[in-house]
Amino acid sequence: MLELNLSVSEAARQLGVSRQTLHSIISGRSAVTAEMALRFGRFCGNGPGLWLRMQQAFDLWQAEKALEGEIDKIPTHKVAAE
Repeated sequence: MLELNLSVSEAARQLGVSRQTLHSIISGRSAVTAEMALRFGRFCGNGPGLWLRMQQAFDLWQAEKALEGEIDKIPTHKVAAE
């Protein structure tokens, strides 16, 4: 919010959410939901898709870290061509 010269409280007010909700997302303790993506997309003028894609990329990154080594043990199967 520093780049916009807004406090978290003021940004939360403009977004229509609580300060705690916004702080939780900013700190990485809560995910960006579809509803928040709509709010952020309007607030920043870049649409909700960007926010959902960033959340998805973050979720995949976390999952890859958590499953490091396990995924390599899963065999890959290919569907036979007819």
